[in-house]
Amino acid sequence: MTTEQGNVLLLGIGNTVMSDDGVGVTIIQQLQQRYDFPERVTVVDGGTLGLDLLPMLENLQQLILVDAIETGQQPGQWVRLVGEELPIALETKLSPHQMGVKDLLAVARLMGHSPREMTLFGIQPKQIEMDTELSPEVAAAVEPVIAAIISELAAIGATARERSHPVR
Repeated sequence: MTTEQGNVLLLGIGNTVMSDDGVGVTIIQQLQQRYDFPERVTVVDGGTLGLDLLPMLENLQQLILVDAIETGQQPGQWVRLVGEELPIALETKLSPHQMGVKDLLAVARLMGHSPREMTLFGIQPKQIEMDTELSPEVAAAVEPVIAAIISELAAIGATARERSHPVR
């Protein structure tokens, strides 16, 4: 990890009406409610926007993605992947938006807008079906992943401050 100052995009991807597929968005929403971020950190609920997110990747030092990904592990297990591990992790298409993330990163690279550093916090889903609730296993991963993201930001000098009264 670098301590070089630069813009950081914290991006949650997923569909909140497809149960565990929405975990990335759920985590981003929790972060937005509970923390204040330095000016250089942009926190975005990317939903299922795919290539529409391309302009946000310009001039980034670091992209931190949060998403449900197929890891072959137990539901709720999460991984932290960096750099070139990301395209490999996104090879297994879990849901329609994931092809969008892979395409987004490929197009950004072709246009010369690849973030200098990329990190993915990926959570193994239990179920991807019409439901607005996360499975208990995936819901249990939300707090540990939030803590890992806050640590990741602090390590690059972009410390988030927890609010005394979360925004609802």
